[in-house]
This record gives sequence, structure tokens and C-alpha cells, in this order.
Amino acid sequence: MNQKERWTITVILFVIAVLASVDIYNDFFEGVAIWHISIEFVVGIISLAAVFYLLRGRFKLQRSLTQEQKFLNELQIEAEKWKQVSKKYTKGLSIEIDNQLDHWNLTKAEKEVAFLLIKGLSNKEIGEIRNTSVPTVRTQTNAIYSKSGLSGRSELSAFFLEELLLPQK
Repeated sequence: MNQKERWTITVILFVIAVLASVDIYNDFFEGVAIWHISIEFVVGIISLAAVFYLLRGRFKLQRSLTQEQKFLNELQIEAEKWKQVSKKYTKGLSIEIDNQLDHWNLTKAEKEVAFLLIKGLSNKEIGEIRNTSVPTVRTQTNAIYSKSGLSGRSELSAFFLEELLLPQK
């Protein structure tokens, strides 16, 4: 049930409770049978109980939403802090990778392809990003593996990530 429906039902039930109360008051002074007043009383009580139930659910939902928003904000702040802290490390890592690629005497195009391979992109994705054909990318990847002495994509990534993933002592 959406918020508009919830409010509509709440207002209708509240109006029913008010009208039942007014009718009970009038019936009481007009001397209407007690069983009739009892039925209207039950209708009024049920309507009020439903109003309180719906309002309680709405406030509970609002409180939960507020808590989730607060949690989301905390996570966003934490993610931003992590980004700032890790920025210097990723920049340093990028420089070291670039230095190693220079050491292997890769061309500028091969270096671009190597970075994209390390990021995990496929040959097709690399070709799309660089506006080159898949066979050209394949030729460049083979040149990278040959110049580096590595056998493939996984060894290339592992070469740079191995030191990062060692357990801390």
C-alpha cells in the first residue's frame, strides 16, 4: 500500500470513528436500544484501532527510512574517506606499473592495452575503447606477453597484484 492510499484509508477510518461517536451520543439521548449503541461503539473502536495501527505503521516506516538514510550517508562518507586514503596508493601503483611497462619497452599503444588488461577488460572491450579491431588488440597483447616474458592475461595481472595481496605480518 502506498503512502497516498494509507493516508486516504486513515482519514476515512477516522471520519467513520467520529461519525460513529456523534451517532452514539445522539442515540444515547434519544433512548435507542443498548444493542444498537453497542454495535456502533464497536464500529467506532475498530475504526480508531485501525487508524492507530496505520499511523503506527507509517511512523515505524518513516523511522526505519530515516535510519537507512543515516546508514547510507555514513557508508558514503566512509567510501569517500577510503577513496581519499587509497588515492595516493593507487596513484603510486599506477606509476610503478607504468615504470615496469617502460622497463619492458612497450609501445604507447601496448601500454594502454596492458593497463586495460590489468583492469580486466576483454579484447573486444579494449578494441571498442581504443577504436581498434580485435585482431589488432590480440597482436598487441601477444607483443606485451612476449616482451614481458609472461604467458597471458592472468600472469600479467598477478605480476602487479601479487605483492599487494600478500597477508600482512
